[in-house]
Amino acid sequence: MSEHSADLYDITFIGGGPTGLFGIFYAGMRHARTKVIESLPELGGQLTALYPEKYIYDVGGFPEVLARDLVENLKKQAFTANPDCTVCLGERVIGLTREADGTFTLTTDKGTHRSRAVIITAGIGGFEPNRLPNEDAQRFEGKGVWYNIPELAWFQGKQVLVIGGGDSAVDYALMLEPIARHVTLIHRRDGFRAHDASVKKLAESSVEVKLFYELKSLSGDGWVREATIFDNRTKEETTIPVDAVVIGTGFKASLGAIKDWGLEMKGNQIVVNSKGETNIPGVYAAGDIAWYPGKIRLIATGFGEVATAVNNAKAFIDPGSAVFPGHSSEKSEEKKELSEKK
Repeated sequence: MSEHSADLYDITFIGGGPTGLFGIFYAGMRHARTKVIESLPELGGQLTALYPEKYIYDVGGFPEVLARDLVENLKKQAFTANPDCTVCLGERVIGLTREADGTFTLTTDKGTHRSRAVIITAGIGGFEPNRLPNEDAQRFEGKGVWYNIPELAWFQGKQVLVIGGGDSAVDYALMLEPIARHVTLIHRRDGFRAHDASVKKLAESSVEVKLFYELKSLSGDGWVREATIFDNRTKEETTIPVDAVVIGTGFKASLGAIKDWGLEMKGNQIVVNSKGETNIPGVYAAGDIAWYPGKIRLIATGFGEVATAVNNAKAFIDPGSAVFPGHSSEKSEEKKELSEKK
């Protein structure tokens, strides 16, 4: 086998969030040589990057599960079934080309990759925080100013200011309340855009809520130490001590170059059929990025979609194989027997 053909993978996933991770598991069950390319520095997608300490309630078998724990379980499941999967982190795919022989070349900001089939599991695309138009907030990023909560334990005993009025801000305040010394939440209006149940919990919590307040400035000795906030009706200013400022103003997502690949789109989603196929043979999509009539964006939905996409991708690259190979318990026994023979 030539060096060039040795670089050819069976299935390459674009995106390593929960849907992509479950896809890696299923590709391993189908004995497909697998690669995943993820633009973030770690696997897990939004669960890892945005709310690792948030509870997830709509995954089968888990009455509740921390986002980061769900990711760790998905990774264990994926790489137990598919230990030889190649993982490329911090790498953004910018080009997709179908070659004359039907294989694909994926161009990234770091190089090229080759694959017989491609499954796009990129969620809502790349994302970045909606930053406040405040120079101090930007100056103290990484020095006490956060746009998510990467590790809840860090905030133990801290005085925290949370900014925002949507689900993210309210969730952050409620997550921090049991462990922080004090949590202040400011919102520039009098009504929250968060879920009613969360707003009710906020009202019953010890979080100090200050409506019609905005951030004026931050100060500190290399790390944020004080925040000056003001009432936008009276302009009255108040300075409070802070160890951290968590800005919960949400994130904006972009599909980036994906829109230029010739895929049929509906808004910011890729149109697929019941097999997970796009309009380009050999390219599939699953999870939040996929669209079909009646689509519901849930993690649980993505799991089923990516299993369907993997099975059909396997049949595409190996027409002699069955689309449905049997249940996972049967495949696990098969993999165990193969391993013992080695």
